[in-house]
Amino acid sequence: MSEQRQNLQKLAVETAKIIEDHKGTDTVLINVSEVNSWTDYFIISTAMSSGHLRGLVKELRKFLADQQIEIQHKHKKIDDDGWELLDCGNIIIHLMSEEKREFYDLDMLWHNGKKIPTKTA
Repeated sequence: MSEQRQNLQKLAVETAKIIEDHKGTDTVLINVSEVNSWTDYFIISTAMSSGHLRGLVKELRKFLADQQIEIQHKHKKIDDDGWELLDCGNIIIHLMSEEKREFYDLDMLWHNGKKIPTKTA
């Protein structure tokens, strides 16, 4: 794996850990680079309420800014629809309510991707 790919995967793992540290649940990191042409990683996590979702987005925006990662197509107000997507180019972050996550089942949709562990032993 090239150094650039390693650095991108490290950033994706760190981003997933930020979500887990702020109580995002069932967080998964999927390498979709082999089955997708427009991004390399999906991070999918469940937020327990709209307030929790807003808090996760706030923390992620801060972390990503510190990493000098620009969120593309950023909107100022977080919708209350239960799904917030942060497009960071090579990393796409999906923060979803339990209902939205169950309904859209992105984990299954991208099952051909490779799941990357985020927890350290």
